[in-house]
Amino acid sequence: MYSFCPVCGLPLERRLLDTEDRERLVCAEGHILYENPKVVVGTIPVFRGQVWLLKRAIEPRAGYWTYPTGFMELEETVEEAALRETVEEIGIEVRLVGPPRVYSRREANTVFLVFTAEAGGDARLMAEAIDLQLVGPEAIPWDDLAFWSTRKALEDWSHGLAQA
Repeated sequence: MYSFCPVCGLPLERRLLDTEDRERLVCAEGHILYENPKVVVGTIPVFRGQVWLLKRAIEPRAGYWTYPTGFMELEETVEEAALRETVEEIGIEVRLVGPPRVYSRREANTVFLVFTAEAGGDARLMAEAIDLQLVGPEAIPWDDLAFWSTRKALEDWSHGLAQA
């Protein structure tokens, strides 16, 4: 993925270092480029037992449904990132409820943190969406969800409702 060191600009090569248990990208100066997953945060915004879902207007997975989600930025907490993404994607402020659920897969380069959130009924279509719907668990478009993490988080949310 990376060819040159972001510190000095020299070419990178994969090497097994004495202090590491796997090959790392290293330049001739000895700078190590660690390849780590990105953090993605989101909310499942719930209003009167239903969840706000948006149909993505952007790639990846344009035309598929998800809840508000996106990459965490530097200098923000996961909570701040989740709140920001919700405002950016469906135009409402929400209140986070409880700790986030964490989702990851070995082959993915992301770690997902998803909060349940109390929302209002005044969500609106924003630039990153082509549609917006408030749906109950029985109306979630399971075959048209954007990502594996979208499905897993919504399954966990709807399962939690059944347990209540």
